[in-house]
Amino acid sequence: MPNTVYRAERTGLLLVDPYNDFLSEGGKLFPMIKEIATNVRLLDNLRATVAAARKADIQIFYVPHRRWQPGDYDNWDHPNPTQRLVQKRQSFAKGTWGGEWHPDFVPQEGDIVVQEHWAQSGFANTDLDFQLKQQGITHVIAVGLLANTCIESTSRFAMELGYHVTLVRDGTAAFTAEMMRASHELNGPTFAHEIFTTAELLAALPNAQNTQGEAA
Repeated sequence: MPNTVYRAERTGLLLVDPYNDFLSEGGKLFPMIKEIATNVRLLDNLRATVAAARKADIQIFYVPHRRWQPGDYDNWDHPNPTQRLVQKRQSFAKGTWGGEWHPDFVPQEGDIVVQEHWAQSGFANTDLDFQLKQQGITHVIAVGLLANTCIESTSRFAMELGYHVTLVRDGTAAFTAEMMRASHELNGPTFAHEIFTTAELLAALPNAQNTQGEAA
């Protein structure tokens, strides 16, 4: 049983990039994560985690990637390799189905949608730290996509800023099994305070018992 106590008023769930392009059949990036997402039961685990957070009155923060728009990255001095791919694929394009929230993860009243991040960290050039501090959050739980890019970068940044960080092994996915292993076996232990399965996380959250069966 985990030793960490997740007080509802001090805990925030960071739901990173829950777009159709990532999570829905027909999404531009879904074929690249489908095998791993299916193996870890990603959608079921995300549903269970979000439901548990709502039941426990844990604040949910949407941490979205920049929705591609015409002109993005044009004439940049140093677009990174992922940004070049976003430019080519037009991932999460604004005004398109792919850039909309997966239907099971549409923000509800009271959820906080932070500013879109341009690269991999949900903190860089956004209001995420400000929003967390305004809500008195000290513990963050990061779920969503991708394990080795936005989840890792956002979580590392959270640690640097003094937050207690929890990763969820089966609450994320990546393009390869090697990337998942690196995220949770090699890199994660250097910065995350806890690395749980969804079932372990649900057991640690207050008032979440009725949702554990969904992540069994």
